[in-house]
Amino acid sequence: MEVSHLVSSSSSSVVISIVAGLVLVIVVHLYNSTSVWIKSQRVKRKLQEQGIKGPPPSFISGNLNEMQLIIQRESKRKDPPHADVVSQDYTSTLFPHLEHWRKQYGLVYTYTLAFKQHLYVNEPELVKEMNHLNTLDLGRPPYMSKKLAPLLGNGVVRSNGPFWAHQRKLIAQEFFMDKVKGMVGLMVESVVPLLDKWEEKIKAQGGGMEAEIEVHEDLRSLTADMISRACFGSSYDKGKQIFSKLRTLQTAISNSSGNYLFSAANFGFLPTKKEKEIKRVEKEIESLIWGTVQERELTQCSREDKDLMQLLLEASVNDDTKEGKDKLSSKQFVVDNCKNIYFAGHETTAITASWCLVLLALYPEWQSRIRAEYSAFCNNGGLIIPDSDSVSRLKSVKMVIHETLRLYPPAAFVSREALEETQVGNILVPKGVCIWTVISTLHRDPHTWGSDVNEFRPERFADGVSKACKFPQAYIPFGVGPRLCLGKNFAMVQLKVVISLIVSRFQFKLSPNYTHSPVYRMLVEPGYGVAIIAQKVEDR
Repeated sequence: MEVSHLVSSSSSSVVISIVAGLVLVIVVHLYNSTSVWIKSQRVKRKLQEQGIKGPPPSFISGNLNEMQLIIQRESKRKDPPHADVVSQDYTSTLFPHLEHWRKQYGLVYTYTLAFKQHLYVNEPELVKEMNHLNTLDLGRPPYMSKKLAPLLGNGVVRSNGPFWAHQRKLIAQEFFMDKVKGMVGLMVESVVPLLDKWEEKIKAQGGGMEAEIEVHEDLRSLTADMISRACFGSSYDKGKQIFSKLRTLQTAISNSSGNYLFSAANFGFLPTKKEKEIKRVEKEIESLIWGTVQERELTQCSREDKDLMQLLLEASVNDDTKEGKDKLSSKQFVVDNCKNIYFAGHETTAITASWCLVLLALYPEWQSRIRAEYSAFCNNGGLIIPDSDSVSRLKSVKMVIHETLRLYPPAAFVSREALEETQVGNILVPKGVCIWTVISTLHRDPHTWGSDVNEFRPERFADGVSKACKFPQAYIPFGVGPRLCLGKNFAMVQLKVVISLIVSRFQFKLSPNYTHSPVYRMLVEPGYGVAIIAQKVEDR
C-alpha cells in the first residue's frame, strides 16, 4: 500500500512538473512574442511618421489572416477558358493581396506579416534610388532566404554582406560579355539535337507536315544542357540527375505550407514529413554535385579551358581572405555555388524561352521578321548557324525577348531587407524592414509605358531599353542595383541563340490543347506547359 502510494505521488509530481514546464514555455513564448510585436509596431510607426500608410495589423499574425482571406477569395474566381494571353494581368491573380492593398494605399505602403514589417515599393523613382544604392546594407531577407537554403545553400544568390560581395567577385568574371560570346558555339551544339528531335517528331506524324510538341520540358532540358556545357564542362546527360532533383526540391519547397513566401514557420519540436523529404533531396543533390566536382579535380585544365567549376575549385583552394575562411568550408563553397548556377542559370531561361514561343505563336509576323534577319546575318560560309558576331546583330529577336521579359518576367519580385537603417530616396527605412517591388506591376504601368502597355509590341525596344519607356529604371527583369543578376549577359545570348534557331527551322502556332495559366512556383511559369503545333519552314 505504501509502495502504491509512493508511485502515485511520484506520477503526480511528474505530471505537475510537465504541466509547470509547459506553462513556463507558454508564458516565455507569449512574453517574447509581445516584445517582438511591440518592436515591430515601433518600426511601423517610423514608417507611418513618414506618411506611409497600410492595412491595420492584428496582434501576432499582423496582416497574414487578411492576406490569406484575399487569396482564398481570388482562388474561387475562374478566368474564362480563352483569356487574352497578352493583356491578362496575372499579378492580381497570383498576388491579389498586394494588388488589393496597392489600390487602397498607392505605390508605397507598409504591411505586417507575423512580426515582420514590410514595405511595398513600386514607385519608379524609388526603384531608381534602389538601383543606384551601392551598399551592403540592403540584402536578401534572411527569413525568406532561409526557406531557400536547401535549394541554394549559402551561395551567391542567397548570401549577404561581405561574403556575398566576395562570392560575386569570384563568379562574375565567368559572365563578362567577352567570355559569354565565346560560349555561343557550345550553345548551338546543345540546340541542334533538340531541333532534330522535333523534326523527327513531325516526320513521324501521318502526313509528316506538322506535329504537336510540348516545348516547356524540352526547353528546361535544353537550357540545363547549355549551362552544363558552358559553365561546368559536362553535358546534360551527365548532370540530368542534378537538374531533376533540383526541380523536385523546387516543387517541394513551393508546395510546403502553402505559399513559401508567406507561410508561417514550423514551431514544432520535430521536423515535418515534408521537411524531412526536403532534407533528403538536398543531401542527394549535394552528393551528386560533389561527385562531379571530384571528377573535375582529377582532370587538368589548361588556362584557356577554365570554366566556372574550375574557377570555383581554384578559389576554394587558394582563398585566404577572411570572408572565404570564416563563412564556408571549401567543399560547401563549391557545392552551394554550383547549386546556385545550376538552378538560376537554366530555370529562368527555360521559362522565358517558353513564354517567347507562346507570344511568337500568337504573332507569326514576328516569326517572319526573326527568320529573315537570321538568314541575312547568320550565313557563315554557306552554313546558316549563328556565331558570336552574328548573334549580336540579331535585333528583332532581342526586341522580342525584351518584350517577353516585360510581359512575363520569370522573377516576380525584387526583395531586399534593410540589414541596417538605410536611406532610399526620401524614405528612411528602419533596420529589419523588408522591401518588396513587384516586377510585373512596374512592367504594366500605363504611366510609364503608355496606353499600349498591355499589347505585345517588341518595337518599343527598337532603340534599346533606355528609349522604351518614360522611366527606364522601371524595366527590371534582372533585378536592380548591386545585386543585378550576374548571369544577365549569359541569359540574353542564350535566349537569342535558342529562339532564333527554333524560328529558323520551324513555324508554329499555339495548340488547341494549350491552357494559359501562369503559376508561381518561385518563378512565374506556364502552369500546364506549352503545347505548340510546329511545321518545318521549308514545308510551307
